[in-house]
Amino acid sequence: MRTTLDLPDDLVKEAMKVTHSKTKTDLIKIALQNIIQKEKSKSIQQYYGKIDLDIDLDALRQR
Repeated sequence: MRTTLDLPDDLVKEAMKVTHSKTKTDLIKIALQNIIQKEKSKSIQQYYGKIDLDIDLDALRQR
């Protein structure tokens, strides 16, 4: 998909330096992947402490 973006040069340069991206396209791909991963992580975190996993770790270790 082709898109035109107006991004601050200093922000793009710093992000490319930090991520070691060679192209702006690679940088945008990395940024999108990070956003997706972060949001999926948030949706999983909402279940923290709410799911009762009745697991016997000792029994699993003996397998």
